[in-house]
Amino acid sequence: MARSTPVKKALRSLTWLVIIMAILAGLNTAASILASTSKDASDKWYDGASWVPELALDLQGGTQITLAAQSTEGSAVTSEQLQQAVNIIRQRIDATGVSESEINTQGANNIVVSIPGKPDQETIQRIEAAAKLTFRPVLYTEAASDSAVGDDGSQSASPTPYSPPASLQATPSAEPTNGSDLAWVTPKLQDLYTNYKCSAPDDVTAAPDDEPLVTCDADGTAKYILGPVEVSGADISNATSGLASTSQGTTTGEWAVNLTFNGAGTKDFASVTNRLVSLAQPQNQFAIVLDGTVITAPSTNAAITNGKAQITGAFTADSSKTLADQLKYGALPINFQVQSNEVISATLGTAQLVGGLIAGLIGLGLVIIYSVIQYRALAFVTVLSLGVAAALTYLIIAIMSWRVDYRLSLAGVAGLIVAIGITADSFIVYFERIRDELRDGRALESAVESGWKRALRTILASDSVNFLAAVTLYVLAVSDVKGFAFTLLLTTLIDVVVVALFTHPMMQLIARSRFFGEGHRFSGLDPAALGAVYRGRAQFRAPIVDGKRQRSAREAARRQTIAERKASGSTGNDNGTGNGKDS
Repeated sequence: MARSTPVKKALRSLTWLVIIMAILAGLNTAASILASTSKDASDKWYDGASWVPELALDLQGGTQITLAAQSTEGSAVTSEQLQQAVNIIRQRIDATGVSESEINTQGANNIVVSIPGKPDQETIQRIEAAAKLTFRPVLYTEAASDSAVGDDGSQSASPTPYSPPASLQATPSAEPTNGSDLAWVTPKLQDLYTNYKCSAPDDVTAAPDDEPLVTCDADGTAKYILGPVEVSGADISNATSGLASTSQGTTTGEWAVNLTFNGAGTKDFASVTNRLVSLAQPQNQFAIVLDGTVITAPSTNAAITNGKAQITGAFTADSSKTLADQLKYGALPINFQVQSNEVISATLGTAQLVGGLIAGLIGLGLVIIYSVIQYRALAFVTVLSLGVAAALTYLIIAIMSWRVDYRLSLAGVAGLIVAIGITADSFIVYFERIRDELRDGRALESAVESGWKRALRTILASDSVNFLAAVTLYVLAVSDVKGFAFTLLLTTLIDVVVVALFTHPMMQLIARSRFFGEGHRFSGLDPAALGAVYRGRAQFRAPIVDGKRQRSAREAARRQTIAERKASGSTGNDNGTGNGKDS
């Protein structure tokens, strides 16, 4: 089997880099063409595809909606209720795929929602709708499927919500006796359930309380036929999370959510659980529905007559607290009145974006100037590597803009500018390791391989620190700081890819060229200029006593072998003895 040479490894690495960049460029090109030529690109995988990255609120502007929270009970809206309303609205906006939005409270009653660009009417309706929490009995449930299956067994790839034929019977053939009665399932409802897709749900938030509902869970992994509403979320007086305990008070170590109902809720919940406990799966389940989506559907293990229920399952401390908050505040006694809906200009605008880009170009120019002064012709590897890193970053950001609605803020631009220094630092570490090997007397090809092994550990250690810092900042920070952290994280990963698949392979190739291999004085890799001390087996360069070269001469003496030192010492003794005798 032929041995893999450094040149073959370099060509293989460069080939992989070209393939990666070609795939990214081809994907974005194909999506952009389809988006521009398709008459209806909505809900398609290429919807919104473009070569121009989307900008965030601070650079593009958008729509600002001011909502006034009003209590339906006549009492004042508390800050806790207002904050939970903010969380619910944020969940609704995130569900639509809109990123870089801002939701804040204003004063004692107002919530201000700012969305980049121009949102569609569905998004605005989601924001303005009041949260609604209900309890419905489960009639049927099964794992969700993204494909709609028709009566003939055919698959439909249409992303639009399914609508049953109008000819199907829509009213129960017999009057249902309670919420769990399967008479609720009419031919029309069964057809809707069979063809229902969680990836394209109907407008379930407007379903009447006294009618059954077809919907999915929040993850889109299960779909349900639910009976009419039997308990209102407004009847929950309190919801807490904690470790479950037995009737003897012993802690089981399992996290649970504890519900407490008011008088009306206690009565209704007792009636329902008395019925559900005697039914088989899945009809013994009681679904908790928020904004038309099932957040949990626990089984009924016993009749609850005291108004205190406990939900157990695969909860953690965080997930149990999240569910408790949803139950406690999901049915807020709050209505939202739209005070204003207006287009807002960018908070920073084009001037700041241009300023940020100019700052980046200045930083890039300084890096190039430093590289030319320090590394002479070797600086062209730095320039090419930075260009490849910039191209990869642009391609990824452009694709993320239309695939995950990523938007570039000024903080994100700052992260890209910082990345120039991170990438340049990796080149400097690598080049200096090569120079160290040249100073030790290695040929350039050998110095490139040895220097890479030493430099790679340092580069990975440095990038690991940057990566962990970016992840920590992204998790703990809010608003624009997340944009900075994300771009820093992205460019750190790209730095590793570029150094491994471009910079090192390029050095492997140019090491075989005459200009660099023979150490031309303008190559930046001239052994003589670097103070190399070793010129072959047991041969050293004669020291030149001036500044840096004097230090190199002393370094040469320290690096001599024992035999060479003895030989040098014996010569000196002979000379010294002879002089002594003459005197």
